[in-house]
Amino acid sequence: MKRDDASDLIAFLAVARERNFTRAAAKLGMTQSALSQIVRGLEERLGVRLLNRTTRSVTPTQAGERLFSSVGPKFTAMDADLAELSKLRERPAGTIRLTATEYAAAEILLAALGHFLPKYPDVHVEVIIDYGLTNIVAQQVDAGIRPGELVAKDMIAVRISPDLRMAVVGSPSYFAVRKRPKTPQDLTQHNCLNLRLPTHGGSLYAWEFEKNGRELNVRVDGQLVFNSAGLLLEGALKGLGIAYLTEGHVQPYVSEGRLVRVLADWCPPFSGYHLYYPSRRQPSSAFALLVDALRHRAR
Repeated sequence: MKRDDASDLIAFLAVARERNFTRAAAKLGMTQSALSQIVRGLEERLGVRLLNRTTRSVTPTQAGERLFSSVGPKFTAMDADLAELSKLRERPAGTIRLTATEYAAAEILLAALGHFLPKYPDVHVEVIIDYGLTNIVAQQVDAGIRPGELVAKDMIAVRISPDLRMAVVGSPSYFAVRKRPKTPQDLTQHNCLNLRLPTHGGSLYAWEFEKNGRELNVRVDGQLVFNSAGLLLEGALKGLGIAYLTEGHVQPYVSEGRLVRVLADWCPPFSGYHLYYPSRRQPSSAFALLVDALRHRAR
């Protein structure tokens, strides 16, 4: 079928359906005279009259009724198929790659994904555990999750958690043979579990404290060094030393009595986790929906 024939058939179907040139022309977005010429041209090419025209009405001829009955449902079906294809195009889909720390992935991201993914079965999420400040552009990662204070100024940052606090903890068995620290300086006398982060050039992470406007960064010492917060927690639970972790990470174990918290008055709140991504990124519908699902809403 030629393109002109298809357009002319659509014009004829509109008139046959409306039984009126004026209404059909309005629906097609053209003038009545232009529509009349199109239908007349179709009749001339087919060599048969399709419409009976009077000053008061327009009705299909026998040939017109036959054409309307045979072609009309096919065009209706094509319109329905095109509508379904449009819905498929607009349906959120694709893979979203995120980088996050273990705790942020387990406690924040997975909780949100449990509600998000069932709603959008065509969306896939890949989570990369990383403690460094990943160059998400260079690594072709869509977004990262880090504390807000660590996010670069040229990134869009969306808060996805309330404020955080750090916690210094050790097991009851550890403190049974060692005096609990009263100040951050006392940590130099303890076996501390260290964390080595690529963010800090591979150096050991300094424990950060603040009280009454006084800030202290303490370089602690100990027999064990990890590059995983999960192993820090396990080491503390096994009595191997004191660990410095996020409050949410250790609170269940403190509540159960498996860990003892110290120096709480030296650990004030700080900016919570944020999802960050490049400001020049044009977000897909799937990514935009995930950002909204993760967004922290204060209660």
